[in-house]
Amino acid sequence: MKDIAAARYVSLATFRRSGAMVATPVWAAVDGDDCFVFSAGDAGKVKRLKNSSEARLAICSVRGQLLGPWQDAQAEIIEDPTQIARALAALRSKYGVQMWLADVLARLSGRMQRRAYIAVRLVD
Repeated sequence: MKDIAAARYVSLATFRRSGAMVATPVWAAVDGDDCFVFSAGDAGKVKRLKNSSEARLAICSVRGQLLGPWQDAQAEIIEDPTQIARALAALRSKYGVQMWLADVLARLSGRMQRRAYIAVRLVD
């Protein structure tokens, strides 16, 4: 998990019902055994996670080019306000001004309330 904690971008792969993998570069912050990601609540990855918690993580570039191997994981959408606060704290700590700006823009556009927070845990 150390390599993922240090990476600026991580590719989060989720799976369609057909079994096809869909990868997306995201910001990810690690706190303990959990890796936290946020997304628009109506994004495809969120919809796919509602059907299956199977996921994969890999270090990547901002454009999604893989820079490390895939690691199997389980992911879940967080609904508990305490866990959401933990995820936000981890993301804000790692991304600083960039996350602050993303939060401000999300508040101004009304997207903050529609955000989904995802906890990802690597499978050994």
